[in-house]
Amino acid sequence: MLNWVGRALLLAGLFSGLGLQAVAEIPSVKQVQRPATTVKEWIAQVEAAPQTTPAPTIQITGVKANPTSKGVEVILETPIGTQLQVINRSAGNNFIIDVSGGQLRLADGNAFTFRSDKPLAGITQIIVTNIDANTVRVTVVGEKALPTVELYDDNAGLVFAVGSQATATSPQQPTQTQQPQNETQPKPLVSGDEPIELVVTGEQDGYRATDASTATKTDTPLRDLPQSIQVVPRQVLEDQQVSNLSEALRNVPGVAQGSQSTRGTYEVPVIRGFDASFDIKTNGLRNESNLYQSFDRAGIERVEVLKGPASVLYGQGSLGGVINYITKQPLSEPYHALEASVGSFNFYRGAIDLTGPLNPSKTVLYRLNLATQTTESFVDFYEQQRYFVAPVVSWQLSDRTKITFSSEYQVRPQKNGATGIPAEGSVLPNPNGKIPRNRNTNEPNSTSDTSLLRVGYDLEHRFSSNWQLRSAFEYSSFQRYKNYIINSTLAEDERTLNRLFTTGVNDERNYGIDTYVVGNFATGSIRHQLVTGFNFTKHTDNTTSNFSQGVLDLFNPVYGRQPSPITSRGNYFGFTDTLGIYVQDRVTLASNLKLQLGLEFDTFNQTSGERISNTEQKNYSDAFSPRVGIVYQPIEAISLYANYSCSFNPNIGRAFDGSAFQPERGTSYEVGIKGDISNRLSATLAFYDLTRSNVLTTDPVNTDFSIVTGEQRSKGVEFSVGGEIIPGWNIVGGYAYTDAEVTNDTNSSLVGNLLDNVPKHSFNLWTSYEIQSGRFKGLGLGMGLFYVGERQGDLDNTFTLPSYFLTNAAIFYKQDRFRAALNFKNLFDVDYFESAQNRVNVFYGEPFAVQATISWEF
Repeated sequence: MLNWVGRALLLAGLFSGLGLQAVAEIPSVKQVQRPATTVKEWIAQVEAAPQTTPAPTIQITGVKANPTSKGVEVILETPIGTQLQVINRSAGNNFIIDVSGGQLRLADGNAFTFRSDKPLAGITQIIVTNIDANTVRVTVVGEKALPTVELYDDNAGLVFAVGSQATATSPQQPTQTQQPQNETQPKPLVSGDEPIELVVTGEQDGYRATDASTATKTDTPLRDLPQSIQVVPRQVLEDQQVSNLSEALRNVPGVAQGSQSTRGTYEVPVIRGFDASFDIKTNGLRNESNLYQSFDRAGIERVEVLKGPASVLYGQGSLGGVINYITKQPLSEPYHALEASVGSFNFYRGAIDLTGPLNPSKTVLYRLNLATQTTESFVDFYEQQRYFVAPVVSWQLSDRTKITFSSEYQVRPQKNGATGIPAEGSVLPNPNGKIPRNRNTNEPNSTSDTSLLRVGYDLEHRFSSNWQLRSAFEYSSFQRYKNYIINSTLAEDERTLNRLFTTGVNDERNYGIDTYVVGNFATGSIRHQLVTGFNFTKHTDNTTSNFSQGVLDLFNPVYGRQPSPITSRGNYFGFTDTLGIYVQDRVTLASNLKLQLGLEFDTFNQTSGERISNTEQKNYSDAFSPRVGIVYQPIEAISLYANYSCSFNPNIGRAFDGSAFQPERGTSYEVGIKGDISNRLSATLAFYDLTRSNVLTTDPVNTDFSIVTGEQRSKGVEFSVGGEIIPGWNIVGGYAYTDAEVTNDTNSSLVGNLLDNVPKHSFNLWTSYEIQSGRFKGLGLGMGLFYVGERQGDLDNTFTLPSYFLTNAAIFYKQDRFRAALNFKNLFDVDYFESAQNRVNVFYGEPFAVQATISWEF
């Protein structure tokens, strides 16, 4: 039913958006005098709203910045400022005001950007610029804290009174602007003016993100995106003391832990039923090395998760979605922070965050994040160290050009991590009893030591206020030195485990570049934001492996026995080149109707083989990946959206006749609604239907080879909510229903089977409250509830992982720049299984643990 309903809604939305007769009849946001913040207000406004044609975009003919006795006032000059809609928000030390219904225009009709540097003490910069066809953004950047901004309506236009903590005690500094012709004599605010918005003394955005760049490669409001996207902000990562990607993604509905343990080497997230381990990006750049344990909270500003295919901008990728690490960037004012933690299982961690200018003019900025961590586990012999270094330097070459150089180095020595235990004796009965949760099938001296180096640059150049260029490059080098055990089979006595002893080295190199142009222009009354460019990646992989055999009694293990002589060797190689050319146009048909069109062409070439046997195979393919999306906003607080998009992934395998495989294809239909419950709390409801075709399956005639006839399908519903309910009370939560199954395969017994490690039902809720005033100001509590339903342990559906319910909690105290916290994970010590790789590798989840953290900013 979802399939036909979704497609019908999508096609209806597209035809109404493209039809000539529909555009003029769509009601405008500006016809609503005041945005609704409750369902009751929305219904009343819809019933009473007159059906008139949209109001024209209001021209803002000038910008002035005048010093006052309280700070500085910014005037957007227009005679009808009361018709403009204003939304306040904040991100870090940036106070951001989006003014919808207007455009910056000089007397000759040209758009421009206004900038004022160091207008007063405590304020680094004020920027006023067009961000789309009918929205002007005012950004006030604070030095060490968020500014205070108050909005008035005046005969001259909109007036923003800007102040800072420093102006309360410091004398006023003169204002500097890049447009001296706009300056006038100082004029204090008229005390009789009535504010048309409440005074907002903003704080960090906290649990609610309003913008993301992953979906469009531009900073776009989430409400304007015709696709579901969730953001895990830094505040959530810190409050929960997240230690790996799996813990971060617990806050995103529809994402599950895949076929690896969180104690292993790999990150295997599953989005909407499909493996997304090769779709973990850093600042939008593809890097296959990210599938390894590359997550460290010390260098990450936030994690963005784009649901559904993203091949239209990123090339090959998962049908389920994309994960994008947004890293910390340099700040223009000095900021220093120290953090130290200690916890269960000999957990110790320290982190340093340093940033600020390197020269008096603040055109060269730096940021340095350092972290070190060591921990053991409930699993015998397990031990892991982590060392993280991430320096970043940005250089403002001119008012139009900026380049940022970044690097990152991680080293992770690890003992006895990734192997699980058989299903018999854990989730299934075993005549010998239950295998202990702490059992490790590795040897005490088993190791898996990894290192990861990244270096790159990000160049931004603005040709004008409407056209800019971005070029980003990254090189990475990953090495793994392995001496560990792979569980092979369980003997008939169900207590003797056959094991493969593995030694060798993985050496991977990745080169990636993404270059594109962003342009804003108009064709008549229709506005466009064009993104077009290319991306290129080159990946090399060299792996050596030596295998020998041994056994282990799971119920009476004796470690240290010598394995058999080496039974096989491998020396594998792979070289992959991928080139993508893409174009995307975000079209504003009306102030409340937006269309998104995109297309990417990709070509792929791979050579792989094994040097000892002297075998080699080549594979090449190309594909077009389109995307069409539409957003309609009946009122400012509500966005209705629909999209159709495709993905592709190269198929790597061997065909009996030696021919190259057609790429795996994916098709996605999605409809949904996004709503701003208040100016600090938002929610998203999405319905989707995904089909993955050309999946490699076993050749039924020549079983050592493959053919592309498989098909898998995932349908579901997702709900997410995040933000601040009342001052101090934050929430992030969601629910997901995921129905993912095999719909076609040469092995008829698989048809109808559920995909492994995908729960049908999952639920997440994290909420925290901090006392805002009084004797206990700064004291806070946090509580997390996470439910994961039953999942299949393998694709054959031979065993099921039971559902589980986890409870996490936190107690914290903030005083000025000091913070202390206690975090409790798995508060009731639930015995659960986080995932399974196969019938002999089932992974227990972490038991109860407590962690104490103190941090200091200076």
